Amino acid sequence: MSSTPDIAGDLRTLLAIAREGSLAGAARRLRVNHSTVFRRLGAIEARLGTRLFERHGGSYATTAAGEDLLRTAERVEAEVEALERRLSGQDLRLTGSLRLTAPDDMAEVLVLPLLAEFRNAYPDITVELVIDNRMLNLTRREADIAVRPTLRPPETLAGRRVARLASAVYGAVGEAPSQAAEEDQRWIAWEEGAGPPQLARWLADNADRHAIGYRSNSMLNQARAVRAGLGLAVLPCFLGDSDPRLRRVAAPLPELDTELWLLTHPDLQRTARIRALLDLLYDSLRRQQSLFEGT
Repeated sequence: MSSTPDIAGDLRTLLAIAREGSLAGAARRLRVNHSTVFRRLGAIEARLGTRLFERHGGSYATTAAGEDLLRTAERVEAEVEALERRLSGQDLRLTGSLRLTAPDDMAEVLVLPLLAEFRNAYPDITVELVIDNRMLNLTRREADIAVRPTLRPPETLAGRRVARLASAVYGAVGEAPSQAAEEDQRWIAWEEGAGPPQLARWLADNADRHAIGYRSNSMLNQARAVRAGLGLAVLPCFLGDSDPRLRRVAAPLPELDTELWLLTHPDLQRTARIRALLDLLYDSLRRQQSLFEGT
């Protein structure tokens, strides 16, 4: 007796292959092994009687039939995700789990100290903290709440502005504070292509006389590099001023100002556990205005 096809699983497999462009990438996305994806694709193509992907070495590109099926799969995926958000948005229980995402510096300095308070107030809610400098897709539920520095939050999300975020140049405590000494130092910067574009422009305009001796894709790591004596770095004031081993070299740089936002999907705003964490984060962070603004 033939088994009933797992249509939802088949669509997830096809979407993963199309988005990753390879079976290996699809396997990582789906958290299965390579052979499982290979067998599943073979079974789908055999059942439909058509080839959905052209093979070019290790890469996979959709055929015309694959493109047609992919458009349908994307519509189904979007409708299922919308349904899940609407159902989650009706959840009034202060139980369950939620995913919170933040960059590493905000997760360490701002979010973690507040999660113990949240845990004590809501012991039946489990928080999963996803530390990532990228903006995760809240529409696809990669996270439920995002703590983000931005001047232009996506219009598709619901958000609350917390504060203005100031930045300044910092060095290590114990280093000579004279301008001459600072000009002799090397600079610490984001890796190429990472970090805020306005910061890259500022460094190009103001620090081009100094060799950049260290790059990192982590703001928290850059602060540690300053402490280790690797040079000067532009850091957010909430990070630099909260570390007694760092000293501010000059006043905050208004051209690098950004804003701190709490973001979620509109369908999830009324979910009780998400609202509880949003309210706690907002109320607690609003009390730290002077730290954020470097005043």
